[in-house]
Amino acid sequence: MLLSRPCRALAAILFAALLAALVPAAAAHAESRPVQGGRLDWGIKSSFQGYVTGPIAQGSWSLTGGAATVGSQYRFHSAQGAYDPATGAFEAAFSGGVHFTGHRKADGTNELDLTIGRPRIRIQGGAGTLYADMTSKAKGSGALTVRSQVPLATLNLGGVDMRGATGPVSLANVPTTLTAQGATAFAGYYPAGTALDPLSLTVDVRTATPSATPSSAPPTASPKPKPKPQSTATATATATATAGAALHTAAVDWGVRRTFREYVTGTIAQGKWTLADGAQDGGALFRFPSGKGTYDSGAGTLDAAFAGSVRFTGTHLDLTLGRVTVRVTGGTGTLAADVTSSGKTEKAVPLVTFTAGRLAPKDGLAVVTEAPATLTEGGARAFGGMYKAGTAMDPVSLAVSVDQAAALPALPDLGSEPTAAATPTAQPSPSASAAPAPVTAASSSDSGTPVGVYAGIGGGVLAAAALAYALLRRRRAAGTAGATGAAGTAETPEAPEPTD
Repeated sequence: MLLSRPCRALAAILFAALLAALVPAAAAHAESRPVQGGRLDWGIKSSFQGYVTGPIAQGSWSLTGGAATVGSQYRFHSAQGAYDPATGAFEAAFSGGVHFTGHRKADGTNELDLTIGRPRIRIQGGAGTLYADMTSKAKGSGALTVRSQVPLATLNLGGVDMRGATGPVSLANVPTTLTAQGATAFAGYYPAGTALDPLSLTVDVRTATPSATPSSAPPTASPKPKPKPQSTATATATATATAGAALHTAAVDWGVRRTFREYVTGTIAQGKWTLADGAQDGGALFRFPSGKGTYDSGAGTLDAAFAGSVRFTGTHLDLTLGRVTVRVTGGTGTLAADVTSSGKTEKAVPLVTFTAGRLAPKDGLAVVTEAPATLTEGGARAFGGMYKAGTAMDPVSLAVSVDQAAALPALPDLGSEPTAAATPTAQPSPSASAAPAPVTAASSSDSGTPVGVYAGIGGGVLAAAALAYALLRRRRAAGTAGATGAAGTAETPEAPEPTD
């Protein structure tokens, strides 16, 4: 059936109105920008930390993957993901993890064994979820379960408007609540709905690229940090050594000891550390770069000196470690440094030993990743007897390049410092006190367009349709009256619109 001319005109007007409304929304959605670099600070649950290290569990926790501490919080690093300033859609995956152990049994194993790593924050339509990789032992049975990207906690974002940030995106002290899936992965230590510690984050947002739009892929397909160098054991098993390969450059990463760093900056020493001569701060570790020396890939031996120094100062404290050297022979490494304390310097003090394996190169790079380190007698003297020889210190990571094209592992990327102008601000909301519903890949929409946008589009189209229909009726009425007015069959004219 052919449409009349007025109907065709009405259809054209409606189509134009709909197109005009949808195009700006699509253009705004195309502005999604990549997230690259940043940190997430979260204590998980402070009372759980106390329980693990307390008199009941008598356990401990350790950091993995370059994670650090900030007070009682754990700092995860190197954010990667996407942010859409038009809709507020946000996703960022972080590197690093924390491993809790406790309730040690007679056979040397731990009844409590829980690892939480690679947290990822996803915010869509005002609701947010924290995902994480989790490995845990079930209470009682001791069955070990490994889960990838578990929806661990919901974020209470009531009153927070995520839209419109033009630089780094920051969130501070966001309440978190344990989910049902998180309670299971948490080995049943807490029920679903338990309040966890609040979290804070700051991430850098780069130039917009269309491909950075968050996708509807399941949590396991979320942006992942770049793979870390292989462990010593893996490198030893798979490396193809080239005898006589010359050292191009090298770097050694060492955080000294986490509790020592916390002591330096804590309430007792009230101090700080200062890096000099090229040393770099990776959050939980110090990098001593520009390694030069001799390396025999066939024998797996290394004798190298590195640039950089770190100075710790505070109340009754002034300790500098500089001119760091590493020697590897017979599969064992020794890290030494010049130690300056109270104005006196002792040269080439062996501080820690670590397992280095064969140190054979693969693809131009030989690596040792987070090898456990043990304090030597000389190291104990360097720290003024604060720690005894044999004390476990922070792990040592070592990378030796024999190829100019082989890049050394990147340091943790902590991103920019938070800035007030870039922080999404809280807006009044009737549901500000209500925790948002969990966002899952199966139930959420990743279109990036909130319901309010579609409502606005619908309202605009209806308004345009009403106006077009009124105009067409008036035109049709006028035309009909002119043609049939003498017969008295014209439609009753509509009341005239007010005029200025």
